[in-house]
Amino acid sequence: MELFANLAHGFAVAFSPINLLMCLIGALVGTLVGVLPGIGTIATVAMLLPITFGLPPVGALIMLAGIYYGAQYGGSTTSILVNIPGEATSVVTALDGHQMAKQGRAGPALAIAAIGSFFAGCVATVLIAVLGAPLTKLALAFGPAEYFSLMVLGLIFAVVLAKGSVLKAIAMIVFGLLLSMVGSDIETGASRMAFNIPELADGLGFATVAMGVFGFAEIIRNLDHGAEMDRNLVQQKITGLMPTKKDLADSTPAILRGTVLGSILGILPGGGAVIASFAAYTLEKKLARNPSRFGRGAIEGVAAPESANNAAAQTSFIPLLTLGIPPNAVMALMVGAMTIHGIVPGPQVMQKQPDLVWGMIASMWIGNLMLIIINLPLVGIWVRLLRVPYRLMFPSIVVFCAIGIYSVNNAPVDVVLAGAFGLVGYWLIKHDFEPAPLLLGMVLGPLMEENLRRALLISRGDWSVFLSRPLSAVLLAIAAGLLVLAVLPTLRAKRDEVFVESEG
Repeated sequence: MELFANLAHGFAVAFSPINLLMCLIGALVGTLVGVLPGIGTIATVAMLLPITFGLPPVGALIMLAGIYYGAQYGGSTTSILVNIPGEATSVVTALDGHQMAKQGRAGPALAIAAIGSFFAGCVATVLIAVLGAPLTKLALAFGPAEYFSLMVLGLIFAVVLAKGSVLKAIAMIVFGLLLSMVGSDIETGASRMAFNIPELADGLGFATVAMGVFGFAEIIRNLDHGAEMDRNLVQQKITGLMPTKKDLADSTPAILRGTVLGSILGILPGGGAVIASFAAYTLEKKLARNPSRFGRGAIEGVAAPESANNAAAQTSFIPLLTLGIPPNAVMALMVGAMTIHGIVPGPQVMQKQPDLVWGMIASMWIGNLMLIIINLPLVGIWVRLLRVPYRLMFPSIVVFCAIGIYSVNNAPVDVVLAGAFGLVGYWLIKHDFEPAPLLLGMVLGPLMEENLRRALLISRGDWSVFLSRPLSAVLLAIAAGLLVLAVLPTLRAKRDEVFVESEG
């Protein structure tokens, strides 16, 4: 009964005019980000962080959440129609979705993508509501040692699930942890790694690093790749949006499997929507009676990844809202947004800020409904947007980023730092380093240091406290086991195979 009372409270919060408007803006911007290639979700959320300063906290987080799950919808539209995945999560959808469009079945492909996304989004929202309170109660039993071990596990998960070299993923996390230590010591206030530069005395701004490594670096990479893509766009009208009975029968099991898989992978730290969509596609191909149909217009190849990426995008809010630990880079930015508004992410949020938590959960249902309305009837408008040449788009993005970064502290040096991190981010991408673990390391760094020091203070400097407390010892053992598994050659080959599927 308590759950229904909480949800009723959440809907009352979400249906306020300002929050409905924020939800609609988030859904629209998310769809736009999904449609336009070369602006990713992380870069957009990083760009919009400064704008949220002037908004009420609930409305700001509802909007940022809407952008995240809205981008999953938008990415499928261009993947299916013009074979241009606007989002990394939609790379797999393009394989069969575009083949269906070539066969004149773009309508059913878009409809199944939207239905799968909507169903998965609704299920994931129910999961957040159901699991939120019990997980919060569990989290309240955590002491500093358990929190530290949980964060170590989170970072190890990010290593295991990052694509490419394990060593490079570890290097990115260490780099992120080092960046988080710039500024002053949290206990003594002594200057650390600031090199007597006054602007670094308070540490590196989270939004500055995120904007540089994701926003500016992405722009440089697109210019380098020559983002003027072949824009031979769909000219004919998209007709017959309703899928046939056979389409629905084929795609229903795939939607269910994708939803379950995505929900699980979204909760795991380091998981997220990209891995969920790849894994769901691989699973469908393995289970299919005739795997050769995949890549030639199999509707399951659209249904499963689209359901999985939406479920994962929304269940990734569970560890954020209950434990205060971001499972992926977008959630790390959400932690940044919460911190900006003076909200400390963690198990206390559900009790101290019920408006925020339940309002966000209710807004996800409303947002999913808005997205179906935004996406299906307005398909033509979204596709026309692709005709905007990138050479006109990127200067406006750069200006917008620069204004956003400057407005945080009114400090010109922040814009220069973001530009410098843009070059760093570009170098990392060029050398196959994945920047997302860096952001996780940077967000979790101060929290890890604080809990490590607190645990050692309580135990009077005895390091065995991390192993003598049962829950902490279990979490560290799982982390060590995962790291060993990640380094094993057979598992590494399997892990790389999941990502190679998209290119096949």
